Amino acid sequence: MGVSGTGKSTVGRLLAEALGVPYAEGDAFHPAANVARMSAGIPLEDADRWPWLDAVGAWIRGRGTGGGVVAASCLRRAYRDRLRAAAPAGVVFVHLTGRRPLIAARMAARTGHFMPASLLDSQFAVLEPLHPDEPGFAVDVTGTPEEITARALSALRPPGGRNTTAP
Repeated sequence: MGVSGTGKSTVGRLLAEALGVPYAEGDAFHPAANVARMSAGIPLEDADRWPWLDAVGAWIRGRGTGGGVVAASCLRRAYRDRLRAAAPAGVVFVHLTGRRPLIAARMAARTGHFMPASLLDSQFAVLEPLHPDEPGFAVDVTGTPEEITARALSALRPPGGRNTTAP
């Protein structure tokens, strides 16, 4: 999870590969109307997000206990609550975090993505970091995708092999 430009897709793919589980691109679950709105620089509203979140939740639920990684912004707690309600126990959020200038520079450098950099401020405005009672942790996005993935794996697989929900 995280704002656009944090590397959710890249790190998500690497994380899924390292864990040996399926990967899904959250953007692929957006209805065409959502993509059109974002492409036009119009932020989504909650009513736009509910069907998207339900589709992502269905994908997660379909993994059963086998696991999977899906890259999805999940910026607000209400969105994460909706996913947890749809999915089996064991959902863990990896919140990719970073400073706005770094993320803006990454967004400006990427090509072929429908999300314009002009929406970054609206994403930061909506962002609610994980609360202490939510299963997950924050991972800083400085460094290479491989370094970021290694930090996420370390948090998922702490010494002793037990998962943690603390950042």
